[in-house]
Amino acid sequence: MRKILFIGVAVIALAAGVNAQKRFVMLDKIVAVVGNSSIMHSDVEQLATQLVEQRRAAGYTSDRDPRNEALEQLLMQKLLYNQALIDSVQINTGDVLQRVETRIQSMIEQEGSVTALEKKTHMPVYNIRELVRRQAEEQTYAAAMQQEVISKTRVVPGEVERFYRNTDKDSLPIIAEQYVYAHITKFPKGMEEAKRRTRERLLEMRERIATGKAQFATLARMYSVDGSAIRGGELEPSPAAGFVKPFADALEELRPGQVSEVVETQFGFHLIQLIDKKGSMYHCRHILLRPTYTSEEITQPMIELDSIANLIRKDSLTFEKAAAEHSDDKHSKMNGGIVTNHDLLEHYSAFDAKLTATKFLKEDFGVGGGKSIDDYNAIRRLQVGEISPAYRTSDLNGNDLCKIVKLIEIIPTHKASLDEDYLRLEQIALNEKQQSDFNKWLDEKIEAMYVYIDPAYRNGEFTNKKWVKPDADQKIQITPSSK
Repeated sequence: MRKILFIGVAVIALAAGVNAQKRFVMLDKIVAVVGNSSIMHSDVEQLATQLVEQRRAAGYTSDRDPRNEALEQLLMQKLLYNQALIDSVQINTGDVLQRVETRIQSMIEQEGSVTALEKKTHMPVYNIRELVRRQAEEQTYAAAMQQEVISKTRVVPGEVERFYRNTDKDSLPIIAEQYVYAHITKFPKGMEEAKRRTRERLLEMRERIATGKAQFATLARMYSVDGSAIRGGELEPSPAAGFVKPFADALEELRPGQVSEVVETQFGFHLIQLIDKKGSMYHCRHILLRPTYTSEEITQPMIELDSIANLIRKDSLTFEKAAAEHSDDKHSKMNGGIVTNHDLLEHYSAFDAKLTATKFLKEDFGVGGGKSIDDYNAIRRLQVGEISPAYRTSDLNGNDLCKIVKLIEIIPTHKASLDEDYLRLEQIALNEKQQSDFNKWLDEKIEAMYVYIDPAYRNGEFTNKKWVKPDADQKIQITPSSK
């Protein structure tokens, strides 16, 4: 194999000693290359520091050298990133830019000012933003590539049963305490009036845009409650199928530059402006508003729910009958109010029917869990059979509502069993199979893609031994632009 001289790119600082002799100090250099991407010594040091801080915060340590662990993580990230570009994997760049701005603002707040941040990093803020953007974009591409690989993996019931039988009973996962609960929900009585007010606000904005008194992007930044507000409401180009139907239907009727009438979706009310259309891809921006309520409109369902709860506590009404007659939750009202994950199934149509589970761990509540942390805060104060006072919360789409909950059952911490915890075991079996399939895929890609590791960094403990190839002494020409 042809050998090419490897040139480590380093930044050299000139320093004067006490005796005025000049000495060179290396501040950074390339320590590894994957495909067309390089890994700097500083990248490894930064990630290693983060790993140590994360472990310390979590209250545990590891015998593995954090620098070696960081290097292997970066090697995999670079490989996934390069393969994502090869496979033309799509990402939402709008979300990336939003995360970048959030990160930059956090850095500014931490240092106290833009000037202080620039002084600490020795670079202008626009350079910092570009570095953060590159890191975020690469991480997003890598995550999307990994998700594309593992999304093809499936498990069937027979595999779940084999996983359970072949797992040593002492090694079976411990299922933490779970909760089964029911609820009765009510939207504010003034919902229609609140919707009318929201439509009128958007119609007023539409008039200002049409008469040239305001720019669509400016109003989006000022008033939209969607995350795209920071970008003037601009969304990532997507086919019509990538939007909910009412939004897509309105979008298909627009010409570039046109603004839609007010469009209602499950997420709220929108104004939509088509920027351009290339092939089947729609590039647009929108303003999203959700109905807001007066204190009286919010108070009324709270009073009504508290009255219902009192009747149930006095045995004048059963919770099941109250749910059927009064609850606004179509998924649970005819099932005694028992809460399931059916709302997640509707919200994220790509999910499958296993999400109709009725047992919830503490981790299932809050950000990322699907169930409101308000629900957990209510049920954790109850004894089995008790009913909470009414409280205000929101659904997955961000809509305000009020509810009462009843704690049906607390399932104690226990070893997983096939009868009681099939869905949890199915997920664990799927995770293991996904990891196995991903490892096989990774082995193949490491073999196929160029990987170079500096000799000084090859002796660490790599989880995947294939990173250090037999021909690891090959050299390549690297330029700063390859990063």
